[in-house]
Parts: sequence; structure tokens; C-alpha cells
Amino acid sequence: MGNSDKLELKHIYKEFTDIIKIQNNEEKETLLSFFFKKLNDIEIPEYFNWEFEIFEGIHAKENGARIALYWIDLNNWNEKKYTFSDLVNETNKLVNFLRGNGLSKGDNFYFILPLLPELFIVNLAVIKAGLIGIPTATTLTLNDLTYRFSTYPPNGIITDEQTSNLIDDVLNKTNINPKIKIVVGEKKGWESYDSIKKESPYAEPAKIKKDDAIFVFFTSGTTGMPKRVVHTAISYPIGHLSTASIINVQPGEIHNNLSAPGWAKFAWSSFFAPFNVGATTSAFYYTDKLDPNKYLHAIEELKVSTFCAPPTAWRAFLKGNMKEFNFDNLHDAVSAGEPLGIGVYKKVLEETKLEVRDFYGQTETTAMIGNPPWFKGKIKPGSMGIPLLMYNMVLLDDNGVEIKKPGEIGHIAVKLVPWRAIGLFKGYMENERNNEVFKGNYYLTGDKAYFDEQGYWWFVGRADDVIKTSDFRVGPTEVESILIQHPTIAEIAAVASPHPEKYQIVKVFIVLKPGYKPSSELALDIFKFAKRTLPYYKVPRIIEFVDDFPKTISGKILRRELRKIEEDKKAKGIKETYEYYYEEFPELKKIN
Repeated sequence: MGNSDKLELKHIYKEFTDIIKIQNNEEKETLLSFFFKKLNDIEIPEYFNWEFEIFEGIHAKENGARIALYWIDLNNWNEKKYTFSDLVNETNKLVNFLRGNGLSKGDNFYFILPLLPELFIVNLAVIKAGLIGIPTATTLTLNDLTYRFSTYPPNGIITDEQTSNLIDDVLNKTNINPKIKIVVGEKKGWESYDSIKKESPYAEPAKIKKDDAIFVFFTSGTTGMPKRVVHTAISYPIGHLSTASIINVQPGEIHNNLSAPGWAKFAWSSFFAPFNVGATTSAFYYTDKLDPNKYLHAIEELKVSTFCAPPTAWRAFLKGNMKEFNFDNLHDAVSAGEPLGIGVYKKVLEETKLEVRDFYGQTETTAMIGNPPWFKGKIKPGSMGIPLLMYNMVLLDDNGVEIKKPGEIGHIAVKLVPWRAIGLFKGYMENERNNEVFKGNYYLTGDKAYFDEQGYWWFVGRADDVIKTSDFRVGPTEVESILIQHPTIAEIAAVASPHPEKYQIVKVFIVLKPGYKPSSELALDIFKFAKRTLPYYKVPRIIEFVDDFPKTISGKILRRELRKIEEDKKAKGIKETYEYYYEEFPELKKIN
């Protein structure tokens, strides 16, 4: 199609919302097929500010009094509600405050916040002001943040009181002075978030080009430290129409996503998917570990209609009293982040009658493969579904040739012709990494799968060494570069070890320096060191002392061989003499 097919994106969103409301699944499937074929072929306007044109221009304008955000503190059941108009007013105040403190279009802005209402306002303000948002988890350590700040120095930061001391330590260490530091609460040397109250509730939107960056995520890589994933003014806002379609989130209903802030999955399912269609997003805040019964009580009490959670959470729910809750209002439940697993699917179905529909995507993309709403009643447990129509998904063999034969394992790839999927990221800021994943007319995801005779896709595993533990991705280098600083370690290799609940856990193989011998005391000391210096999800759960590693002629450690050895041992139930498990040391629980 040519210029005559350039449409206002407002009309595209309204058309999508009308289709997603259709209850007849056959009709919905047909219309969504036509919709995405058209979307893949239209010419996107040169400028697009999603916050102003869609969030304000449609939802706040037409349904301003509708609840947009329902926030509950599960620690004490304190509640806060914001309408679409409320969020627009708060967003505009924050935009004016940021501009008044020197931030302008193209500046980056780190938000390092727990699941507070302010997090949603910050996301909206970043987009409206044309800033580049850097979502960052509050669980990161001094080393993690030092790397991020040194790599991509912050122009502005917002955080909470608890994290502000750590941020100050990092800024002092890196000698970086942001234009503005905002704290939710009060902290000397920081501007209080409450300062925005004096600002005007009206703000002009930034003029954002479709290829301008609006979010940058740090994500784990195989051979180095985290890479910077660049998403544009269209790739996440429009790209997550794919995600909204797989969740089946409905306008005016309540959606919930269980996801830690600071990661792409929050932007996926807590923010863009519901707000794209004018749904109410709900956020359940807790400070300790997930309490399955408290969380499910909130789902029941709010009458949540669509719910997304990673497999780790679904397994946790099954350990609670899941079958005692009333889920009559919950018409769609989905899972993402790692393979759901046949056992979990069947057990949830048995206890609750809910068909949890698995789907697949990455930080670099939106939802790419999944079990759509019309698959209810014909889900194949363990399958991640079928390719979604925004993406041209293929499998490639080791020579880069497309696989046509069912059952043959290949590399999951996005074909870039005859269209480049809108939800695909712009690229990494690290150019050398782009050369690794963009090959000819394909983007290589780094994952492997196969499809069966009916076209259902089945996840096999990572093609590289990235470890998928619970809902997190951990690069081996991130673990190795910290633990190698322990005075006894000569060489170290981190790999994935299979785990029945977390899918994978981090295991490290260690070669000791001369003069040191394997022992439980030394393993405990290394576990303690790891717990003090790494975020909890990167802390190894298994340590094995070995004499040497399998290596290439040039001396490079062959992690894939170590991973295969580990998979074989776990399948046979073998535990080596000098292999130590985190849970064997109860004293580790006392270390914060």
C-alpha cells in the first residue's frame, strides 16, 4: 500500500478495541487476522506520541471518569484509585516539573521504583515529554547500577526512599551528577515527588518521530554484560496490540499482571496491554515474598477479568489454597516468561477450571507466539501456541535455511520481509550485538523450538547460554564477573541447571586457586559472598568444585558442554562429592 493508506493511528486503536470486545471467538479470529494484515502493510505516520494521542486523546477524553489504575497494598489493604483523567493531570504535572528542572526531549530518565502508583505516572510522563525511559529493578546491586550508570549516564532519576541511599553511593562512585533526582518520600539532596503538586495540570506533548527511542531496557547477554534494547515510539505502544490480543484484555474490565517493575514484562502487561484498550490496570504491592493466598484474594475481591502471571507464580498459587477461591469473573488467564509446563497447566485446570494460555515473547519484541483466546478447548498442554499475526515467524536450521518439516528443531527467528514486525525493537545500542542477532532477512531470538503437524509450536530451550530462572534472564558473565573477585576462585563458569519449579537455576562450576581445597565451609563462604554482591535471582543455587573445564583450543570455556553435563546428571539424579546446594546452608537465610 502507498501513501493513500496512511491512517491516523487513533482510528487503528479504535478499530482494534472494537474487535477485541467481540465475544464470538470465530468472528474475533477472522477480524483480527484482517486487522493485523492491514496493520503490517500501512504506512505509519512520521510522528506519534502515544500518551497524547491514545491515552489522552481516546481514553481520557471519552472515558475520563473510568478507573484506570486500582492499586492495593497487600501488606495492609490500603487502596488507591485513579481515573484516566486523574492520571493525565498527574502526568502533566510531572512533565512540567521535569522540564522545569532541565530535562528535554531525548534525555534519559531512570525510574527505579517498586510497584507504586507513581510508577504508572512516570511511564506516561516519559512518553509525553519525549524522554527515554530506563526501567530499572529495585533489586539491583551497587555493581549492577554502577555498570548501568557508567554505560548510560542518567540525565534524571526517580526512586523511593529505601533505594535512594544506594543510588547516591553509585552516583558518588561514578562521579555522575544528574540534572534532577526525585524521591517518592523525603530525602536530603533529593527533590520530593510531592513537589509536582504545584505544577500545572496541562502540558504540551513532545513531537516524537516514529523511530525515536522512548524506552531502553538493559537485558542479559551470553558473552558480556547487559545490552541496551532500544524500543521506539511505535514498537512498544503499537506493538503491544499483539500482546493485548493474546491476553484478551477488555475495555472497562480489570486486568492484573504479576510482574516485577523494572523489567519489560511490566511494560508489556501491566501498562501497554490494558491501557491500549482502555482497561483498568490493577497493581498489588507487597514487600515480602509472594503470598499466594493474599494475591488470589485480591484477584477474587476486585473481580479481575484477565490475569497474567509467570509459571513460577502459577506453581506458587498451586501450593496455596487456589481451589478455594472464586474465579467466576476471571475469563482469561495467561502465562509468559518461561515454558508453563504440562503439569502446571493440568493442575490449575483441575483445581480452578481455568485454561492458562501460554505465550512467548522477549524484551526485544512484544507477544510473538501464543495460544489465542479462540484456542480454549483445543490447547495442547506444553505448547506455546501458534505465531501471532503481527510477526512473520520462522524456524531456521544451523545453516540459516527455513525449516518446513514438522518436528525438526530450529532457531526461532522473525523474518523481516515482506514486512518488519512493528513490535520488533529498533536494535541494541551496542552495534556488535546487532551483528550477532540480525542475519540477512532475519532477527534471531536465541531460542530453539519445533512445530508439529497441526502448526503448534513447542519451546525447546535457549540456543545460547543465557539462564532463564523463574521470570528472569541471567547472563553467565554477570555472575562470573562478580564471583571471580572471591579470593579463592581461579576460574568460574555459570550455567543453567534444570529445576522443577523455577525452570532453571544458576549453577557455577569453580576451579580453585592453588592452596585451596573444596569444602562445605568454602562453599558457604562463596554463597555468602554471592548473596552480598548479587541480586537474589542471580545468586547461584549450586556450587560444584572441579579440577578443570572443557575448553576450546584457544582456551574459551565451553559452557554448552558444561550445561549438557549438568542436564544429564540432573536427569539421572547424580550429585557429585564436591557439589553443594544453597538450601543445605540454613545460615544463608540470615543474610539480607
